[in-house]
Amino acid sequence: MAMSKKLITREEWERKLNDVKIRKEDMNKLVMNFLVTEGYVDAAEKFQMESGAEPDIDLATITDRMAAKKAVQCGNVEDAIEKVNDLNPEILDTNPQLFFHLQQQRLIELIRNGKVNEALQFAQEELAPRGEEDHSFLEELEKTVALLAFEDVSNCPVGDLLDISQRLKTASEVNAAILTSQSHEKDPKLPSLLKMLLWAQNQLDEKAAYPRIKNLSTAMLEDPAAVSDLLDATVLQFVRCSFSSILNPCTVDMFTRFAFFKVVDYGIISKIIMAQVISRL
Repeated sequence: MAMSKKLITREEWERKLNDVKIRKEDMNKLVMNFLVTEGYVDAAEKFQMESGAEPDIDLATITDRMAAKKAVQCGNVEDAIEKVNDLNPEILDTNPQLFFHLQQQRLIELIRNGKVNEALQFAQEELAPRGEEDHSFLEELEKTVALLAFEDVSNCPVGDLLDISQRLKTASEVNAAILTSQSHEKDPKLPSLLKMLLWAQNQLDEKAAYPRIKNLSTAMLEDPAAVSDLLDATVLQFVRCSFSSILNPCTVDMFTRFAFFKVVDYGIISKIIMAQVISRL
């Protein structure tokens, strides 16, 4: 026999939300974590002055990290490598995959600029030896060199390597490596909270009817259907433990701060709050 679902009305759901106890300090940490990880150095400095929240790394290093990231995004890979080495020479020495991807990006930029002979020489002297050491590198090198076989890259099966998205991918890898070298998380906590919210909603959909968030861009709640019974305690305990290991609920006044710094929209904040409510049911 299928277990019936519990009905949680909008009034009950919002009452639970209003009952959530607030810790401003935890929310400040969440904001600072996002600003630091994403590289909003000016906003981080202003937020530090306004809230008293201390970043867990030197804010001066954010500027250097963003400079290296931007260099890759602009196709100036040699400049990016120099900037990374200025920050910490061990980053590339201990991360052969990152170094290969940067060299691969250099090759892509040579091909993009039509420097065929220079590209072939660079691939043979700099990338081929690394391909011999690691088969996965060799496969990536072969795909990149394949760009030279097509006059019209739109017909090339690996033409996406010339897309700006490839630069962004390599730039993100550089950003993550620098953060890791600074003993900082490579990803901000906010996206993790959002993923956990989506997971929690998927689990709760099977157990209860509640005011769920259907449109993620607006975070508007939709009224639940009329069904009944209890939520699964195991699911709720998992969500509760997961969120308590990250951060406590956010404060209402932080809505204004997020909007001021243009960090995230109201929808994301609402999702975080609703996820916290789920954990307290």
